[in-house]
Amino acid sequence: MPRYHLFTFTLAFGLLAVTALSQTASVPLEQRIAHYDPAKMRASTAVHSGAGGMQFGNLVDVKYVTGNLIFFQRGVLNPHSSIGEHYHNRCEEMFIILDGEAEFTIDSRTTLIKGPAAVPDRMGHAHAIYNPTDKPVQWMNVNVGMGPNYDAFNLGDSRVGVSLDAIPQFPSMRFDRALLRPMEAMDGGKGTAQYRRGLEPTIFSTPWAYVDHLVLPPGASTGSRALPTISEVYYVMAGAGTVKTGSETSPIQAGDGIPVDINQPRSFAQSGSEPLEFLIVGVAKDMDAKVALMNAKPPARGGRALAPAGR
Repeated sequence: MPRYHLFTFTLAFGLLAVTALSQTASVPLEQRIAHYDPAKMRASTAVHSGAGGMQFGNLVDVKYVTGNLIFFQRGVLNPHSSIGEHYHNRCEEMFIILDGEAEFTIDSRTTLIKGPAAVPDRMGHAHAIYNPTDKPVQWMNVNVGMGPNYDAFNLGDSRVGVSLDAIPQFPSMRFDRALLRPMEAMDGGKGTAQYRRGLEPTIFSTPWAYVDHLVLPPGASTGSRALPTISEVYYVMAGAGTVKTGSETSPIQAGDGIPVDINQPRSFAQSGSEPLEFLIVGVAKDMDAKVALMNAKPPARGGRALAPAGR
């Protein structure tokens, strides 16, 4: 690429990033935070040719983050219901169950996985999920693309009654607090946080950067940190606390989704008696930023690890 073209492209991207951040900052923090409300979820049946039905809707407004986060959804998968097997060729998804158990499928290989857990579906592969139980399953879905547009191709397979593998033949992540490792003064905060990077950037084909699990015990907090090339969404799995971005502070609680844009300082503090627990999705602004993250040593997360822990 000629130098003047490269300069023009870089300048244009920088202006877009500044514009996006200024638009985000112009909306009050409390309005950017999403609150899960089951009453506002829409009912759907035969999702991707699946069995039964579910109730779901978009949670976080993706306009508040830079990068190709296509949607961040929350809902309920009804008993004996499924999302049928389907492909995404320009984007990738991750189904999450927050309780119970479900049968996850990747490329027609299916395993029963107990929640809370997540299974990413790499771009160009097929996936599905089935709730074989008599209870509804609390469900989430995150989608990140190579561009801003969603695509899907249904296979017409509900995945009901299929044979199961005892061991998943695909990547998965359990949100198990026993797998977390202590991080003292995380990002300059107070107390000892519990943290794990459950899904590394190599898991994903798109600019999807990572999936983290973070728990702040009573009295703990993170310090302020801003990422120049990565946007994040924090979903509160349990507990309550506060988030601060810039000069604004807002209360947060279980079921909330907090978008944090690139270059936006953020910090979190726990309140109450229950630990504040997060599922964190990181999305790079582009593939170059993701490659830089993969090449970084050590991983970009502040604090001092007190003890190693396995996956």
